[in-house]
Amino acid sequence: MKLAVVGGGSTYTPELIDGFARLRDSLPIEELVLVDPAADRLELVGGLARRIFAKQGHPGRIVTTSDVDAGVADADAVLLQLRVGGQAARNQDETWPLECGCVGQETTGAGGLAKALRTVPVVLDIAERVRRTNPDAWIIDFTNPVGIVTRALLQAGHKAVGLCNVAIGFQRKFAKLLDVAPGDVHLDHVGLNHLTWETGVRLGGPDGDDILPKLLAEHGDAVAADLRMPREIVDRLGVVPSYYLRYFYQHDAVVEELKTKPSRAAEVAEMERELLKMYGDPTLDEKPALLGKRGGAFYSEAAVDLAASLLGNGGSPFQVVNTVNNGTLPFLPDDAVIEVQASVDGSGATPLAVPKLDPLYAGLIANVTGYEDLALQAAVHGGRERVFKALLAHPLVGQYTYAEQLTDRLIAHNREHLAWA
Repeated sequence: MKLAVVGGGSTYTPELIDGFARLRDSLPIEELVLVDPAADRLELVGGLARRIFAKQGHPGRIVTTSDVDAGVADADAVLLQLRVGGQAARNQDETWPLECGCVGQETTGAGGLAKALRTVPVVLDIAERVRRTNPDAWIIDFTNPVGIVTRALLQAGHKAVGLCNVAIGFQRKFAKLLDVAPGDVHLDHVGLNHLTWETGVRLGGPDGDDILPKLLAEHGDAVAADLRMPREIVDRLGVVPSYYLRYFYQHDAVVEELKTKPSRAAEVAEMERELLKMYGDPTLDEKPALLGKRGGAFYSEAAVDLAASLLGNGGSPFQVVNTVNNGTLPFLPDDAVIEVQASVDGSGATPLAVPKLDPLYAGLIANVTGYEDLALQAAVHGGRERVFKALLAHPLVGQYTYAEQLTDRLIAHNREHLAWA
């Protein structure tokens, strides 16, 4: 089995390598190719990756290359984890929207749109290269904004499934609070990428008893603290919103908070500098503890599980993924991409049935899906007017004056990445 990781020079990668090494019975990799244009980072990450495999006795071969075509050739699956523009572009995404009184965040709002515009054309080019070299390969997208990127891939006819670590993070945290094995926790997880709610927590599988009310009654303070939301919000909803919902439920307070501290991108950039120094140490043969603060917790477990299922090597029967709606949420277009529990096998991901959603959630999902449709049009076809309409449609922007100002700022800060600009 051959896997390729595009964006393999990311400081995330040792987390993924560690998962591949520990879970090799689920995913017997013979060759792993790390693909990245940044040769200096790739050398450091590749060296550590080989040492991790060696320490854990993994027989697979790790290859590094800056040649996308060579890297993805004959791969059974290709994982995408790239960041166009690096942390510098992310820092801009998180700062210039604040000038207009809007949330600055790399996956939602104006900053999320900027990331989508930079990313979608690059991902589609890579996917075409994969299709030319191996049309049967699965593409697993971890690149944000995952929902929009996955929709772009699927609409272009690629074999793609999107992956996010929010759901597996909740599963692991709930299992710890309940003192049960993570595999015993099944989430009624519904929404769009970074716009989801856990409407039920079941033990034993999708037909198990819903113990969410018990979980909130006994551990509501811990759950709310993890979300960085007041417990009152969680209690009144009676569900567990993704922590990204604080940008919607507490928008103005979050904007004021973000104005008073360095951006997350600045924090991560400093962390990455330290990590790369560590990766250059020839005696380091395990992922360092600092990587746990980088983000992407449990990403490796989720990626191994998904790849194993898609490639016919077992894997969990039900996984939370980003996949095409096809009537699962009847108030959305069939070609919308949703994030729900799905049955995953070699033919792809089939969403499980979702009970009728409360309008409180369905309304916001429909609104953001409309924005994502406009965002994808802007990413594929370009043009200032398309960018403006996408911003006007986003519930975190939504005002004509803000949309005008943010459009100008977005283009000014991203001109080098926008061919049409």
